[in-house]
Amino acid sequence: MRRIIIDKALCEGCLNCTLACMAEHNETSKSVMDLNLHDSKNGSRNHIVLDENGKPTPIFCRHCDEPECVNACMSGAMTKDPVTGVVSYDEKQCASCYMCVISCPYGVLKSADDSRVILKCDLCNGREVPRCVESCPTGAIQLCMEV
Repeated sequence: MRRIIIDKALCEGCLNCTLACMAEHNETSKSVMDLNLHDSKNGSRNHIVLDENGKPTPIFCRHCDEPECVNACMSGAMTKDPVTGVVSYDEKQCASCYMCVISCPYGVLKSADDSRVILKCDLCNGREVPRCVESCPTGAIQLCMEV
């Protein structure tokens, strides 16, 4: 099973992971240099917050063993692959009820501005290593391959 793990102590809050995610999911170009930060379609599927001590804390989808977003999804748009462990979102099946957003205990899921689409980490579907992992200069974000 594939899962992103975070070493919070190594995070410097540089936002490379966030920009890389936005660029990877950009429909027109995969380059960070071409990223239009004012376009609501270029939302990130992860984010960085500051904890109570002002330390940057990466917030990523955990692709949970028992995902609340999947349990709460009435339309079947959220599913978990039993082999890879990836929790996926199917925009075409989504009823836009936002139950997945409400039920996520980590506050990772969000709706894309100006649309009824949910932004959710897909582990850069099709890439061997997610772009956020590749772009982290400190190694705070790692890809774990659990057995």
